[in-house]
Amino acid sequence: MKNNRYCIIMAGGAGSRLWPLSRNARPKQFIDILGTGRTLLQMTIDRAVRIIPRENILIVTSEKYRDLVMAQADGILEENILFEPFKRNTAPCIAYATYKLLSKHPDAVVAVAPSDHIITDETNFVETIANVMDYAESHDQLFTIGIKPTSPNTNFGYIQFNKEVHTPVGTPKEGFQVKTFTEKPNSELATVFYESGEFLWNSGIFIWNLKTIKEEMERYLPEMTELFNPKDRSVYYTPAEKDFIQHSYNNSPSISIDYGVMEKTRKAWVFPADFGWSDLGTWESIYSYISAKDEDGNIVHANTVLGDVSGSIVVSTDKKKLVIVKGLEDYMVVDSNNVLMICPRQDDAVKEILVDLTAEDKGEYL
Repeated sequence: MKNNRYCIIMAGGAGSRLWPLSRNARPKQFIDILGTGRTLLQMTIDRAVRIIPRENILIVTSEKYRDLVMAQADGILEENILFEPFKRNTAPCIAYATYKLLSKHPDAVVAVAPSDHIITDETNFVETIANVMDYAESHDQLFTIGIKPTSPNTNFGYIQFNKEVHTPVGTPKEGFQVKTFTEKPNSELATVFYESGEFLWNSGIFIWNLKTIKEEMERYLPEMTELFNPKDRSVYYTPAEKDFIQHSYNNSPSISIDYGVMEKTRKAWVFPADFGWSDLGTWESIYSYISAKDEDGNIVHANTVLGDVSGSIVVSTDKKKLVIVKGLEDYMVVDSNNVLMICPRQDDAVKEILVDLTAEDKGEYL
């Protein structure tokens, strides 16, 4: 295990599409969604330590999740837990961690990973990340891990790659130059992407060395990166860091690393992978992911009595409560704390509910 390998885990997301189980105060990365005894954040750390020394793992999260992260950080050094005062999307998050690492470890090669993904083939995952990190250590490409699509899914971003421009990244694997990035397409376009064989799902996992990502952020996001690049690098790892970062976030735009850098740089490359990836971003993705369904195709995590129910999700966080459901097909019944949601099992259903709650000034339920 190489000492110059580092991992940045992004754990500041709200996970709103899994409402009402995932809430603003406790989003999905801090929940044991699959009933394994480990939260999604803890599972992400478990995977990372198979490749990267535990002392080289950083977690970037919101200040309001401080207690949740500290309770679940599993031996991560306290100085490596970075608290964002405001949500500003992924580019400021990555800039913060990058310049902090540069102040002590300028030769680092880094994997950046969301905290709320599921990986089923961890052996394949470990091999993939290790191979790309070895390559990125001495090359100036910025890699995204692309997932071979299994359907024309509209919940993921897509990466078109150039089959003619490739480089060996671990025998006999190859990485490819990126042609285009496309955010979540409509159903018709997703079908075209899927059938073409030229597109991969964008996993949101990145691998690069610090020198290269620094250069490309400073080229395409100069005003933002200037905020995180102090004249005196010694501000990091000191008590002065908190005030410095407060000022940085006060003045930083909210922008994703995909839009701010990856879609503009000529150094964007993608490595195709197939290690059983899912971001479990919606209830529909959970329904598709979990194979343990009853004979009527239901996912049931509750004390229930069901009658004439099929293709549905029934979840209750109160295991003492009896949940009785009759006569539903392809529905979601989710009972969590002060909310009971009963609606069709559709990706847009929760999104519409959250818009309605905001409009009706019922933010306390979010």
